[in-house]
Amino acid sequence: MSQVTCDLTISLDGFVAGPNQSLAEPLGKGGERLHRWQFEEPEANAAAREGILAAGAYIMGRNMFAGPGTWDEQWRGWWGEEPPYHAPVFVLTHQQREPLEMQGGTTFNFVADGIESALAQARKAAGSKDVAIAGGADTVRQYLSAGLIDELRLHIAPMVLGAGERLLDGVENLKLEPTEVSGTSLVTHVRYRIIR
Repeated sequence: MSQVTCDLTISLDGFVAGPNQSLAEPLGKGGERLHRWQFEEPEANAAAREGILAAGAYIMGRNMFAGPGTWDEQWRGWWGEEPPYHAPVFVLTHQQREPLEMQGGTTFNFVADGIESALAQARKAAGSKDVAIAGGADTVRQYLSAGLIDELRLHIAPMVLGAGERLLDGVENLKLEPTEVSGTSLVTHVRYRIIR
């Protein structure tokens, strides 16, 4: 049976992005270092990377797609002409926009009627595959608070950011059961089942 999953890289002090996020630094000051494990140790972390990209559909917040600030209709995302998703992506927004088809099978669909609608559309698009909540932190908090995520996979980087976008602020009564732990020198992967 398909699940709703979430993979996020996080600092030891609970941040998924550093302070002062901008178009020039979408992950904020120091935030890029969180993801060193994906680029400096790709073979050692291949299973975790494959898990992130195995979903049949993805949901992300508007800021993850386009960054903070005003909406630019010409913006095509951070990832170039072939984003890594290769599946439908549902972007939560308050402003409707026509779907954006990219190379490699990724289509960004813009959803202006809430998290439940985005999840229903993503489930339909994913078929028997999982739906992944891709981020950012605010989007993940909304889905966690609504009890709509089945499995949380945290990739913990051994660093302290000190400030920025904290993942679990405002999320209450979250019960997690660790089901798998692995890692390398740059990351500890912890898979949690969310207990309802």
